[in-house]
Amino acid sequence: MKILRIFCSSVIALSLFFTSSFVYAAEPLKEVKSIVKEYYYPKAPSNALKSKTIKDLMKQLDAYSVYMTKDEYQTFENTIKMKFIGIGVTILENKKGLQITSIFKGGPAEKASLRAGDIITKVDGKSIAGESSEKTLSLLTGKENTKVKLMIFRPATKKTFDKTLTRKVIHLPNVEKRKLAGKIGFIRLNSFSDQSGKEVQNAIKSMPGMKGWIFDLRSNGGGYVSTAQKVIGLFPKATYAFVYKARQGNYQIYSAIKQKVQWNAPVAILTDANTASASEMTVAAAKDLKLAKIYGQTTYGKGVMQDIIPLSDGSILKLTTAEFFGPNLYKINKRGIKPDITTAIGKEVEKGHNDYLLKRLKNYKKLSAIEKNTSSQAISLKASKNLSWTAMKKSNVYLWQIGGVSRKITVKYSSGKKLVITPSKQLKAGTNYYLVVKPKSNNAKGVYSKVTVRK
Repeated sequence: MKILRIFCSSVIALSLFFTSSFVYAAEPLKEVKSIVKEYYYPKAPSNALKSKTIKDLMKQLDAYSVYMTKDEYQTFENTIKMKFIGIGVTILENKKGLQITSIFKGGPAEKASLRAGDIITKVDGKSIAGESSEKTLSLLTGKENTKVKLMIFRPATKKTFDKTLTRKVIHLPNVEKRKLAGKIGFIRLNSFSDQSGKEVQNAIKSMPGMKGWIFDLRSNGGGYVSTAQKVIGLFPKATYAFVYKARQGNYQIYSAIKQKVQWNAPVAILTDANTASASEMTVAAAKDLKLAKIYGQTTYGKGVMQDIIPLSDGSILKLTTAEFFGPNLYKINKRGIKPDITTAIGKEVEKGHNDYLLKRLKNYKKLSAIEKNTSSQAISLKASKNLSWTAMKKSNVYLWQIGGVSRKITVKYSSGKKLVITPSKQLKAGTNYYLVVKPKSNNAKGVYSKVTVRK
């Protein structure tokens, strides 16, 4: 028997792994039973080995152990590589079917007004309740421009409705990046694919001079274990990556794989309830080794690995064969990882970014907060004992959006010894900013004020 890879995610994580070869009978059921009996972690239920069909056998194992056809496996692997034809969603298994965790911009799901949180309960009239995501992915994907009919349950309204979508090629960047205000770099990793380590390094290189980094692993369901070792190796002080425990054998510790380009400033990692598997491996290493500060919500809690095993008839068995822990034996499976700083859902970037900006402003004088509305956004700042008129005229002025970019502004000097700062574009209600006045003189102290935009 040749085991190709170890996966570790909610729908995956992987490292190349081989065992000695065995010869099995051509009948897949006998073959699967033999493999499950010897390798399933922690131990196969006795009744499972008496099953008369592979489907019945798999139902008695955990949710991550799946029997797949060759085509179903190819669809599954393509999701790790962020390459597929489908409806433009990320999903997570749910007892009612598949829950949508995010919607890709411009995709069929967005055009059909589907939302994150919606649950797909039927595909082309077939109930998918209780089915694995690997199985149902093949129903959602297909040939380009073909149609798929979905039944959707929306928990927010408790209503069920039908939608017919046309499958399209979904172009998904695995790494997203942008420069946030105050020279803070933002990098989002969507999947631990085989090239993720290089892609994150390229993103770091493309943004020189950053004072801090936000590394977003929200809704990242995992990927290859070897990639997780490389991503952990982006941290200069990383030593170990994870501890591995198979059904037979002692605990084994695996090292981080050092990367040529590494994080060159403090890192904040973002998590949510859909951060799973290889992502959790990375977060656990960061937490145990104090490599980064973690913001968000408790992670999914998938701390087991799966082997990918080709069977004699060409089908594939993805089988849970081991558990992994943080370097200091941090227990992940069925528990998840608690963040250092818990934030409201959707506020992770804003909170992490805000903390970075306040660190940059620690030697500045804080002024009274300013509230503006969308109809009148010009901001006036008068000379005071904290900042003289002379210093104000020789200062650089910035408007940093908390959780966003530095906004373009025009600055006018009023005869009343005040600055009038006007954004080049209207600021949206509900957004927050720091107005920063940085004197060019080293002897003068800068000031800042928090600006909140109301309706």
